[in-house]
Amino acid sequence: MGKGRLEAFSDGVVAIIITIMVLELKAPEGAGFASLQPLIPLLLSYVLSFVYVGIYWNNHHHLLHAAEKVSGAVLWSNLHLLFWLSLIPFVTAWMDENHFATAPVALYGAVLLAAACAYYGLAQCLAQVNGSSGTVRLAIGKDRKGLLSIALYGVGIGSAFWRPCVALGIYVGVAALWFIPDRRIENTLREETET
Repeated sequence: MGKGRLEAFSDGVVAIIITIMVLELKAPEGAGFASLQPLIPLLLSYVLSFVYVGIYWNNHHHLLHAAEKVSGAVLWSNLHLLFWLSLIPFVTAWMDENHFATAPVALYGAVLLAAACAYYGLAQCLAQVNGSSGTVRLAIGKDRKGLLSIALYGVGIGSAFWRPCVALGIYVGVAALWFIPDRRIENTLREETET
């Protein structure tokens, strides 16, 4: 089964997710720069969520580029990931409207955790479909970075019940960890073409 439709569908869903997030941003009532000040937390959470969606889109692109084929299980794994990503606008808005209260920050982390688990599952599924010597399997290896992210999200969720600002700091830290694109796939593809 080809991967073109999967890539096109996923790109469309990610574009819609970003559109929904930006539509949550409302213009302030006043015309001066001071009227923007109450929107700073909203803008910061929008930036964080946009970065997360962008990270997933970027890594998803690289992952599918390394895959030669997909299966029905891969399609379902991809939908699982897209489901969790589609909830990011909702939890972002809830977190903003409640001024980063405990429950919204914890749920934001839970959605990030579920998306990370879904991405990990998608990568494992693609590795299985493409064989033990395939580029995906060689590139992701044990995926320590993915597993570390999952653990950090768990710590972040727990921290939200103690100090929501600490949880947000952990979520920002995980985003920073992934902000520089994962080079494992690119390096593996380069090595394969050089041999």
